[in-house]
Amino acid sequence: MAEEIVKESDTSRHFLRQWIDESIATGKTGGKVVTRFPPEPNGYIHIGHAKAICVDFGMAELFNGECHLRLDDTNPAKETDEYAQNIKNDIRWLGFQWSGEGDGEEAGFFNASNMFDKMYEIAENLIRKGQAYCCNLTQDEWKEYRGTPDKPGKDSPSRDTSPERNLQIFHEMRDGKYAVGVWCLRAKIDMSSPNIHFRDPVIYRVRHVSHYHLGDKWCVYPMYDFAHPIEDALEGVTNSMCTLEFEVHRPLYDWVVDRLEEMDMLRERNGVKIRPEQREFARLNLTYTVMSKRKLLQLVEEGHVTGWNDPRMPTVCGMRRRGFTPGAIREFCDRVGISKYESESDPALLEWCVREELNRTALRRMAVIDPVKVVVENFPEGESRVVVSQNNPLDESAGTREIAFSREIWIDRADFMEVPEKKFFRMAPGQEVRLRGACIFKCTGFEKNEKGEVTLIRGTYDENSWGGNAPDGRKVKGTIHWVDVATGVAVKVRLFDKLFTVPNPLGDEEKDFIEFLNPDSLKEVTAYVEPLLAEAKRGDKFQFERTGYFCADEIDSLPGKPVFNRVVTLKDSYKPA
Repeated sequence: MAEEIVKESDTSRHFLRQWIDESIATGKTGGKVVTRFPPEPNGYIHIGHAKAICVDFGMAELFNGECHLRLDDTNPAKETDEYAQNIKNDIRWLGFQWSGEGDGEEAGFFNASNMFDKMYEIAENLIRKGQAYCCNLTQDEWKEYRGTPDKPGKDSPSRDTSPERNLQIFHEMRDGKYAVGVWCLRAKIDMSSPNIHFRDPVIYRVRHVSHYHLGDKWCVYPMYDFAHPIEDALEGVTNSMCTLEFEVHRPLYDWVVDRLEEMDMLRERNGVKIRPEQREFARLNLTYTVMSKRKLLQLVEEGHVTGWNDPRMPTVCGMRRRGFTPGAIREFCDRVGISKYESESDPALLEWCVREELNRTALRRMAVIDPVKVVVENFPEGESRVVVSQNNPLDESAGTREIAFSREIWIDRADFMEVPEKKFFRMAPGQEVRLRGACIFKCTGFEKNEKGEVTLIRGTYDENSWGGNAPDGRKVKGTIHWVDVATGVAVKVRLFDKLFTVPNPLGDEEKDFIEFLNPDSLKEVTAYVEPLLAEAKRGDKFQFERTGYFCADEIDSLPGKPVFNRVVTLKDSYKPA
């Protein structure tokens, strides 16, 4: 029966949960489920990693087990401590914490590089047993000897070299005698396997690069496919969950675990030898963006975005800076669900999750993004009145606030039409409109500049309508927001849109993905906001009434001078299934 796409929360049919249930029932876990999240510290984690984090930590939590955080730092050319520290920060921000034993003072935390001595010892044992050999095929020879998916490979001329000679070469590789690409160490498995990843794969290669964590101690480094099962085994991981591209690598994972079992190197827990097992699920793909770390790094290095934490980026730190919440991201990952089939998710679902949470929690404030001035000609000059408005109509405990109203106010340009269309109930000449919480206003005239743009609107208010309702009971269909000119504060506002103009920026074989960047993905405007918003602290989130949800930028905001990022628009036609 084909696997169904199921929600992560639908645990009755969750195939990963069923697998872990079976592991427990057959006594494979030794009484404790242990999972791990193993990112490589070569970039900032993104929304795709967030799904894997939810799976790895979520399954451990569900079974009252442990989830380790392991930095898989086996490729020193691209790894930095900056990336390592930010991975930790982002996981904590998402609401998860690693636990269990660690390889140092920090519980549940591991560096793969701290296992390099043990990995090298394991490689030496494989050589002694005739299960690994050193190979010096050139790059062109590799293509010839490896074969194709439907054509078996050929044995390397060095495949039957004696263990003694292989150990000598391997030690010389470690000692820095050889340049990159001259020698490598390969597992001796099966060159005729239909699985091309099983054809004597490389398990060690030379890299004359300083390691961010260990310095210049090593110049040979294990390949991920070799290191991964060793790390799982040495940590006592019971259930190792990977994305779907690693399914074809599972036979090699099991082969390495078999060798460790032969060497009596499996962890024991409550009298049970823990043999880690791997299963795979589909990665999270999002339209209108790219998820490759290499492509994201290109965007950063070429200046198309301001950094890894640019609010347009799919990185966790970018989403945090934009104003997305951990709960909304987790809800999104839950709704996407877990499947064994690749699919693409609409970013509108993520925005819907954010909007749903902020609608419940965000304080309401009035802000005018595209301002035009209105003069209330029958309101006394130099005087003001107080409007009392709810902070959040969905949360009575949020209380109310007082807002000043005086003779001059700002309104959004879109709320005025010189010649109103049918069913346009906002401000127009001769038409009444409600100024939210204040009064009923009628436009009596307006001024325009040489470009034909409205620069000033004039009118009068019904002095008996204070609070927004007419005493005679007449109906006023339109209500608009406003900001008092005298007390309003000018702030910078950033309006974000999709980073790319097409759903699949990598889908065109003839064009570079950079050509599909959206030139309108960021617009900066000066808005006028009610004075309480000037007090916003970094990370504070608000609903700008009738406009959208906004967050005070966590980097550029200063005391008394916030910069607001639009998180999501107020409404969207998207509705989740």
